[in-house]
Amino acid sequence: MEPVVILLLALAFDFVLGEFPNPVHPVFWVGKVISLELRLAPRHGRRAQLLYGAGIVILTVGLLTVGVYFFLDYLEGVNTPVYLLVAAFLLKSTFSIKGLRRAALRVRDFLEEGDLNRAKTQLGSLVSRDTSQLDEPQLISATVESTAENASDSFVAPLLYFLLLGVPGAVAYRVVNTFDAMIGYHGKYEYLGKVAARLDDVVNFIPSRISAVLIVAAAYLCREDGKRAWRVMLRDHGRTESPNAGWPMSATAGALRTRLEKVGHYQLGDPNRPLTSGVIISAERLVNTVAIMWGWICLVSRVVLI
Repeated sequence: MEPVVILLLALAFDFVLGEFPNPVHPVFWVGKVISLELRLAPRHGRRAQLLYGAGIVILTVGLLTVGVYFFLDYLEGVNTPVYLLVAAFLLKSTFSIKGLRRAALRVRDFLEEGDLNRAKTQLGSLVSRDTSQLDEPQLISATVESTAENASDSFVAPLLYFLLLGVPGAVAYRVVNTFDAMIGYHGKYEYLGKVAARLDDVVNFIPSRISAVLIVAAAYLCREDGKRAWRVMLRDHGRTESPNAGWPMSATAGALRTRLEKVGHYQLGDPNRPLTSGVIISAERLVNTVAIMWGWICLVSRVVLI
């Protein structure tokens, strides 16, 4: 029953506490380690950057995953209650629902207050794109897109790897995802981050599709348009550059009967419903329902596997 207890405690931590403060958040310190590694990266030479980028990803993921495995194994043999609490703390650090929900709702609140600048600043904590030139509908679209994508990256995926590989598996996933968030994009880190980006694509392949199906199911439960969610998901999932992000985002666009757009990159869904702040609330309701469903699925799966 230990995995079930760990999962329940981790979900309780998220429900009660939300995000841990940076000084005690393991992912914050992973980011610090990655930043330090980047200072030592070669400045020139595509091949050198590619090899260095591959090396730091493999080394960091390997060392942290193995370290977590042996640390928890040691604690389990010494003190079971402490082991359960530490394992739950580490698992919680790999996922977030309450914190992301709070950030999205702050964007909504600022928009309703007419404070576009603060809404843009708040959105910057959710997306990597430049928010300074976005108008109100684009801000709403970006918020909904981030909410949908994070249903996979920040909840479904970490718990899936916990089911398959325990807490070390969830930690390994989060380290890979953190690398991708920091260096897995075009531009300055084009070659340094190429391996991180490809590895992130691999580890998110199944979670993104599970998330999209859960969003379709949630659409029916939330009295949104489940049939359109399925149809738009199948039609539009390939329109994003990422092979994974398009799945939950297009399902959400279909469920909410709206169009989500990143100008110059993609359009998902059909413009049947205008992008107002209420769309953010509807998207949050969908993702919360997905979280409840996936949480129960994970708990039942752990019980069955015992």
